[in-house]
Amino acid sequence: MRRWLISPTLLTAAMVAIAAVPRVSREAMHAMEISFDKRIQTPSVDAQFELLGNTRGVYLEGYGAVFTSEVNLLLSANISPFQPTMPKEFVTKLRLRKLERVPVLKKTMEDEMVAMASSLDAVPANEQIVLGVTLFYHSWEDTAGLPSQILMQAERQKLLDVQLGRVSRASLDSIIRVQEL
Repeated sequence: MRRWLISPTLLTAAMVAIAAVPRVSREAMHAMEISFDKRIQTPSVDAQFELLGNTRGVYLEGYGAVFTSEVNLLLSANISPFQPTMPKEFVTKLRLRKLERVPVLKKTMEDEMVAMASSLDAVPANEQIVLGVTLFYHSWEDTAGLPSQILMQAERQKLLDVQLGRVSRASLDSIIRVQEL
């Protein structure tokens, strides 16, 4: 039976190599979850969204940080025993107001992605920051032209360049890949 002896130098080198790989802590991810929740709930006095559950984030080694949330663009009345159907003019007006709020949500998401990139130091610069928001609609709503999800994805380094002023904030449109589903 052979016994392998590992030299103390080799063992120390292995431990240093493992320690040198940055790990994204759960605390850092949780801080970003809370940050996005706050930003969603108070983007401005006249444009508050309804957050449905807390934002959740995971770090995927070799890929990046991924955050998801569910949001209602606008708090509204719902069907009840006292109002079993929604008037057509209310449904139309609600759809138009929600359409106006989609760009506000997208701007809020962009701002949060830049903040996440600067706060998540342990995420390697070449990895991704991803933010996905699922939008809630009542079954009676007219959702024509409204997205059911908005997904944003960008390389952390490019977001940092915007944060640090190396690249114009106007270039976020070309840095962040946006998908509306």
